[in-house]
Amino acid sequence: MIPDEDFIKDDRVPGPTKEEIRCLVLCKADPNGGETVADVGCGTGGFTLEFAKRANRVYAIDKNPQAIKITRENLIKHGLGENVELINDDAEEALKEIGDLDIIVIGGSGGRLSKIIKVGARKLKGHGRIIVTSILLETKIEAIQTFKKLGFEYGIIDVNIARGHPLERGTMMLANNPISIIWGRQR
Repeated sequence: MIPDEDFIKDDRVPGPTKEEIRCLVLCKADPNGGETVADVGCGTGGFTLEFAKRANRVYAIDKNPQAIKITRENLIKHGLGENVELINDDAEEALKEIGDLDIIVIGGSGGRLSKIIKVGARKLKGHGRIIVTSILLETKIEAIQTFKKLGFEYGIIDVNIARGHPLERGTMMLANNPISIIWGRQR
């Protein structure tokens, strides 16, 4: 995993998703090296970079041009990107234009999660999977309801990560924001 502090960041662009969360998402995605992946709402490229090291092809999608710029800079910094295509477009339109996918990770949806999942579901190969990360309760509910309507098998975990910070007399645990990881898989 690439440490959080090794990413180029920009206050106008979310991310990167914390290292421990990226690790758990990769476990749920279970890439074996031959997959085609879409990172929807790529932000600074946390998932894009991790999948670039583990998948055959990665599409990094974001409607924010600054996010695409920062993702490109992070790919260059880490010597990655030969298998990555950066797409500065609306998620639904971008997903319609690319080929079939094995894994879709949705880290940002701009309030259109259900539509993005439905468009993405039509692009999935057999046993394809969609993973959603969420800090909002409403996003969790929307993801689960959409997976149910599509007849997907689904699961959810809530994750609370606290990192130790040294103090003079010990180590204080400081918590990051809790996050949910919701996944759906075609039956």
